[in-house]
Amino acid sequence: MIIYPAIDLKDEKCVRLVKGDFNKQTTYSRSPAEQAKAFEDKGFKNLHIVDLDRTIDSNKSNLNIVKKILQITNLKIQLGGGLRTKDMIKEVIDLGIENAVIGTAAVENPELLIELSQKYLNKISVGLDVRDKMIALKGWKDQTSISCYGFVNTIKNLPLKSIVFTDINKDGMKQGVNINDTLKMAEISEIPVIASGGVSSIEDIKLIKSKKKINGVIVGKAIYDGLINLNELIKFDA
Repeated sequence: MIIYPAIDLKDEKCVRLVKGDFNKQTTYSRSPAEQAKAFEDKGFKNLHIVDLDRTIDSNKSNLNIVKKILQITNLKIQLGGGLRTKDMIKEVIDLGIENAVIGTAAVENPELLIELSQKYLNKISVGLDVRDKMIALKGWKDQTSISCYGFVNTIKNLPLKSIVFTDINKDGMKQGVNINDTLKMAEISEIPVIASGGVSSIEDIKLIKSKKKINGVIVGKAIYDGLINLNELIKFDA
């Protein structure tokens, strides 16, 4: 199982939100570059980054921070947040990230997803942000009536790197992951599934790993708030 420690970027700082609410934001003092280096020093090889600024304004980004992290570490970066056009995807892949996470564009423009997944083999992930089993778009602000399971059935044969499955109601709450829906997603999909949202303890990590079918897990707020020790967490990274 792959452990993805997470960095959410806003105004070039590390932040965490609660259920995607920008009015419930915690800003951390350590710089994103320092935080990324600390993860690498503990032995992690992968990093999940979300560019929150770009989710709400396509003309604003924190790519300079991503570039700096790429320069000072050897981490494989999984990057999401507002990536909705071919030019944006090309820009971040050319930058040197491991894979780009597409959310809104994947749902609204399936033809674009097909084209990108075939052009950048194993470089494109789909981010499914779900509230009560229904997909939400545009930084979780637009709620759809599209079933996450139905959508996965339409994309499961594409050459994608992964599906990042986030339960919005769990995100930032530190109340445990939505293991049932995440596991169901992994069972119906040919694409590796990464769990996201709600990790609160090492027990959550043990539970996810015990299911075997879930490929990875993103861990954010629990690290920053000291609920998960990195020395313990790295033991589950493989």
